Amino acid sequence: MLSIYNQLTGKKEPFHSLQPKTVRMYVCGVTVYDYCHIGHARSALVFDVIRRYLEFSGYQVEFVKNFTDVDDKIIKRATEQGISCDTITAKYIQAYYEDMKKLGIRQASIEPKATEHMADIVQLTETLVAKGLAYQVDGDVYFEVAKYSGYGRLSKRRLDDMQAGARVEVDERKRHPMDFALWKSSKPGEPSWESPWGPGRPGWHIECSAMSMRHLGETFDIHGGGMDLIFPHHENEIAQSCGATGKEFARYWIHNGFVQINQEKMSKSLGNFFTIREIFEKSEWPDDITGEMLRYFLLGTHYRSPLDFSDQSLLEAKNAANGFYGLFTRLKESEDRATADKGLMGVIERCRVAFQEAMDDDFNTPMAIAALQGMRNGVNKLLDQGLSTEARKIAREEFRSLGNVLGLFQLEQWQIGQMPFRPAAEIFMPPPIPRSRVREISQTDTPLVLRTQPGLADTEVQLKVDERNEARRQKNFKKADEIRQFLASHGIVIEDKPDGTSRWKR
Repeated sequence: MLSIYNQLTGKKEPFHSLQPKTVRMYVCGVTVYDYCHIGHARSALVFDVIRRYLEFSGYQVEFVKNFTDVDDKIIKRATEQGISCDTITAKYIQAYYEDMKKLGIRQASIEPKATEHMADIVQLTETLVAKGLAYQVDGDVYFEVAKYSGYGRLSKRRLDDMQAGARVEVDERKRHPMDFALWKSSKPGEPSWESPWGPGRPGWHIECSAMSMRHLGETFDIHGGGMDLIFPHHENEIAQSCGATGKEFARYWIHNGFVQINQEKMSKSLGNFFTIREIFEKSEWPDDITGEMLRYFLLGTHYRSPLDFSDQSLLEAKNAANGFYGLFTRLKESEDRATADKGLMGVIERCRVAFQEAMDDDFNTPMAIAALQGMRNGVNKLLDQGLSTEARKIAREEFRSLGNVLGLFQLEQWQIGQMPFRPAAEIFMPPPIPRSRVREISQTDTPLVLRTQPGLADTEVQLKVDERNEARRQKNFKKADEIRQFLASHGIVIEDKPDGTSRWKR
C-alpha cells in the first residue's frame, strides 16, 4: 500500500483517497514575474512524478496547479519596465510552458490564474468577515489568526512565539503581528478589482484557497509545494479555508526539499540561482537529452531531502543514463539467440516488485532508479548469454513502461559519450556575493568549482581495450580486471560480448 509522509501529522501514513480510485491534488504554482529556476524545476518534477505514479497505480488524478498572476513582484517588474502587468505575466507564463516542455513536465488538468477567480476570492473573504474571523481596516481585510485555534499545526509553531518576519507585512493596524492580508486596497496605478471594501486586489494566501476549493471542493486529498511554503503560505491557507468551511482542507500535505548551492538554499533573493533555460543554453546536447539528464539528476535524491546542484552532478546523471541507453542499443541488435529467454521474466518481475515497493514508500525515486539499474544489469547478463528478438522487445518495453513513471527512457535517439559542457567555472560558478553579505562569509568559504579527471582520447582507450583482449586470450584475468578498473576510473565502460571481443563506451 502507498504510504505518504504527511507534513500535517509529521509521519508516514497509508494513503486513502476520499473517492475510490480518484485523487484530487492541488500544487502551488509559480508567481509569473521571472524565468523559472532549477528549484522550480524540482518542485514541478516531484509532483509530475507523483501524479504519474498515482495514474500508474490505477488512480484517476484531478491535478490543479495555479499561476499567481497578481502580486507585488509583478507590479514592481511592470513598473520598472514601463509595461502592463498583463504583458509581464503573459511573457513568463509562456516561458514557463517552454521550460516545462523541455523537462517533460505534463500540464496539470486545470491551471487556473488568480485574476480569473476574483469572484471566488471576494466571496471567500466575505465569508471570513461574516464569521468574525477577519476584520477590515481602511479598505484592507485581515485574517485574525488568534480566532483560529489550530493556527500553527502544519508548521508546528506556537502563535505566542511568532512575530512578523521577512515575508509577513508589518502593519501597526493589525491586531496581531501575524494577521495576514486577505484583501489589499489598491494604490494609484496598480491593477484593481471591485469589492465590498473598495477597489483592491487579493493577498497572496487567499488565492490558493479560493482556486483549490473552486476546482476540487472544500476538502481534497493532496496539497503540495516546496518546503518554503509550509509557513506562512500553507499555514495561512489552512487557517482561512478551515475557518470558512468548518471542514478539513487537505488531508495529505507534501513538500519537496530545497535545491542548494554550497549547502545554501538556492533562491532569487540570495542571487545564487540558475534558470532552467540557462542550463539548456549552456548544454550542447539536444533539449530532449538535457531534459532527461536533469530529470535523472533531480530524481536521484529523495524529494524531501535537500539536493546539491553542480555540473558534476549533471555529468554523473548523463553517464548513468548512458548505461541504460547503451543497453537499449544492444536490445535493438539483430542477433537472435533464445538461450537465456527463460530468465527474463524473473529479472523483470524482481524489478517490478522492487520498483513498486520503492514508490509506495513515500515516492522513493532513488530506490526506484536502483531497481531499474538492477534490471539493467540483469538484462545485460542475459544478453551476453543470448536473447531472442521477442525477448529483447519485451525487455525494452518494460524499461519504457516503468521509466515512464519517472519520465525517463522514452527517447529513440541518445548520444552516448562524455557531456560536452564547458568547464564548471564558466557555467555553474556561483554569482558574486553581494557586498552586504561578504562579512557574513568566512575566509575559508570557496565558490563551487568542480573539476573532473581528464578523459582519455579514443585511440588511448582502444589501445587499452586491445591490451585487455590480449590479456583475456592469455587467461590473465588479473591484468584484464586491472585494465577494466583503470578505464572505469576515466569514465569508460567495457562490455564483453559472448564471442570474446569487447566494446567500450564513455
